[in-house]
This record gives sequence, structure tokens and C-alpha cells, in this order.
Amino acid sequence: MSYLEYNVKWTPAGLSKVLHFNWALALLLAAAAGVGFLMLYSVAGGDLGRWAEPQMKRFGLGMAMMFVIGMVPIWFWRNVSLLAFGVSVALLVGVEFFGEVGMGAQRWIDLGFMRLQPSELTKITLIMVLAAYYDWLDLSKVSRPLWVLIPVLIILVPTGLTLIQPDLGTAILLMAGGAVVMWLAGVHIFYFLAVAVLGAGAVTAVFVSRGTPWQLLKDYQYKRIDTFLDPSSDPLGAGYHITQSKIALGSGGWTGRGFMEGTQSRLNFLPEKHTDFIFTTLAEEFGFVGAGSLLALYIGIIILCVISALRNSDRFGSLLTLGIAATFFFFFAVNMSMVMGLAPVVGVPLPLVSYGGSAMLILLIGFGLVQSAHVHRARSK
Repeated sequence: MSYLEYNVKWTPAGLSKVLHFNWALALLLAAAAGVGFLMLYSVAGGDLGRWAEPQMKRFGLGMAMMFVIGMVPIWFWRNVSLLAFGVSVALLVGVEFFGEVGMGAQRWIDLGFMRLQPSELTKITLIMVLAAYYDWLDLSKVSRPLWVLIPVLIILVPTGLTLIQPDLGTAILLMAGGAVVMWLAGVHIFYFLAVAVLGAGAVTAVFVSRGTPWQLLKDYQYKRIDTFLDPSSDPLGAGYHITQSKIALGSGGWTGRGFMEGTQSRLNFLPEKHTDFIFTTLAEEFGFVGAGSLLALYIGIIILCVISALRNSDRFGSLLTLGIAATFFFFFAVNMSMVMGLAPVVGVPLPLVSYGGSAMLILLIGFGLVQSAHVHRARSK
């Protein structure tokens, strides 16, 4: 084939992929990340280099990775899904042997240039392997007990490895994301009702086991539950985080105190102000309007993913897109509920806004898969 023939044949296809890239989704992701840059600059007291600049570099790298992943045919990601899941599980096992400890938990692996949290990667690879499984499985077998047991075991393996780190928040997200894919694939609702009953029994067992030799949770996790039920019981101890968070949320009012004028964050009353509790800083400085605007960006991202999935005739691509969208939803829903006192405090960052390397990069890798499914979906001529 001559050079001219090569370009005539391949260039239009490559251009078509770029044109079919979901640029609206990329724009909303950039807007949400921009909010994060602004807040990280604020909580650092106007120091760009402390948190905001490293976050910008990671986001730039993540967007480049999203674009490259989006250009790769979706069938490739389906074929490597089991391998990717196996690698992530192996990394979770590796954490137990040579993982780094931080804040009382062993969750990270030092790669030299960054600290990788394998449980973050597993959130995406779990969705991939479940989507590939249900793409392969005949629809008539979806709700048969044996074929339901297999994805349940697939979900339980990384969930168990994450729980022993311990990382209850991520374990909950893994189970929730996996359950959504199973439900979307058509698993009968009876199984979910059975799990709900078992879950109620497990919650009962958690409370009954407290103080016994077979106690199911760590002491600090029980403390978080106590704080959730009654933050005022220990306002200067276990209840300090949520008490200060509520003060910051309430003091913002409708329009906020103004950029870099939040007293809770500037005077260091607010703990973890650049990671898990950054939403309260946003609400204090920009009020209900600012917090609602970020929520609107998140909802816009979810809507674009759902529209893309509904228009996709490929079962794997559709399930993958909806699964990643659901995981993204659980991310911000759990974080916002946590800082508002509607859920116990767990270590779940605010997506694209909280400071963190592996969480942002892996989330953008997930959206790269969404882009791949969108770019390579069948279109009418």
C-alpha cells in the first residue's frame, strides 16, 4: 500500500474517532476538576504549589490517558478485563505483604513516582470483569443460582481484601458498584431482597459482637458509628470532625463567606480540609449556590453517561458505562452524605475535587473506558 493510499484509508477513520469523542463529558469533568483546583488553592492559603499545582498535573496526565484509552477499540478492553481484574486483586494481596501504612491503615504501594492505592483500581476492574461476564453469559442463565454465585464471589474477593486493610468505605463502594452491574444485567430482584435480609442480620451481628472476643469491626469504626448517631456525645473527640463540618456547612448560608474567607478552614478547625472534607470548605466559601453548582456538574456527568449507555447496542459497553457512572455516583453521594452527617464518616474522597493522586488518575481511566464505549458504539450510516 502506498503512502497516499494509507492516508486516504486510515486518516478519516482516525478523525472520526476524535469527532465522536464525548467532548461534552470531557468538559464537565474538567469543570468539576477546576472547582477542585480552586478549593485546593483556597485551603492552602493561596499557595498554588502545595496542593493545587500537583493536582493540576495529575489531572492533565489523567485527561491524556482518558483520550488514549478512548481511542482504543472497546473489544480490546473486553478481552483484557479478566487480566486487569486479576492484576488488581494481586496488588491487593501485595498490599498485605509490602504495603505502606498511613493513618492506621495499610492501603498503598509505593511505586517510586507515586503511591498507588490498589483498591481504587479494583473499583474499575471489577466493573470491567462483571460487564464482560454478563456480555458472555446467555440471557437465559443470568438469574440461575450457579451463574449468580460466580459474580458474587468475584465481588467478595476484592471486598474482603479491602476490608482487612482496613478500608470500610472502599469495600462498600466495591459491593455497591458490583451489585448495580448485576441488577442492570437482569439478575432477579429476589437475590437482592435476600442480600438485604442478610445485610440486616450482618448489621445486627456487628452491634451484638461489640466488646466480645469475636468483635467484627475495629474500635475506631464503632466510634464512627457512635459519632454518626450522636455527634454531641464527644464533640472534642470522635465527634469533632462532623461537628466542625456542620458548622462550616451552616455558616456558608446561600452565597457563602467568599473565596478564601472560610473561617473553619483558614483557622484549621476543619480536619482533612483538602481531602475528605473539602466539600464543606466549598459550602462555607460559596454557600448553597456553590455546593449546588458542583452537584449539578456531577449530575450532568451521570446523565451524559446514561445517555451514551442507552444509545449503545453493545452489551459490554453499555454495562461498563453504567457501572462506572454508578461508581462515580456512589463516590460523591457517600462523601457528601458523610460530611453532612447523613452517613458515618468513612474514607471516601470527593471525586475530582479532593486532593489525591491514584484516586483521580484511576477515575479518569474509568471515564476513558466510557469514552471507548462511546466512540466505538455502532452508529447508523
